[in-house]
Amino acid sequence: MAANAGTPVIGKRRRHRRSVMSEINVTPMVDVMLVLLIIFMVSAPLLTVGVPIDLPQSQAKSLDQDKEPLTVSVNDKGQVFLQNAQIDVNDLIPKLQAVAEARGGNEARVYVRGDKKVDYGTMMQVMGRLSAAGFHKVALVTEFEQGSKAQ
Repeated sequence: MAANAGTPVIGKRRRHRRSVMSEINVTPMVDVMLVLLIIFMVSAPLLTVGVPIDLPQSQAKSLDQDKEPLTVSVNDKGQVFLQNAQIDVNDLIPKLQAVAEARGGNEARVYVRGDKKVDYGTMMQVMGRLSAAGFHKVALVTEFEQGSKAQ
């Protein structure tokens, strides 16, 4: 037999079991929750980058990209052109209204091209006619500046 360290073995062996621990260790749970809190605090501002807009819904077809944009041009002599056809300034309103009816409304954007030598009054006369015809979306066409040249 083996030597004992002072405790006699009589019959049964003693089992020393630990009692069941009924407490929950919350420290790891708190650590995980703090990490999640930091992640959400950092990522929340990144999710709202755009401008909040409540867009209307429509069942309309997509726009035809083949349509030629409506262009009004004024050359250096003050002559007015609708697309490529020369017209009188006084005939601009009825022609634009006819185009609006043919295209289904005057919500289209009108591109205005004017020579840089055109009188300011002539351009304002054309712009006034566009407004009188019901076109309120007007874009002025320019060329890209190739550097800062002083003239």
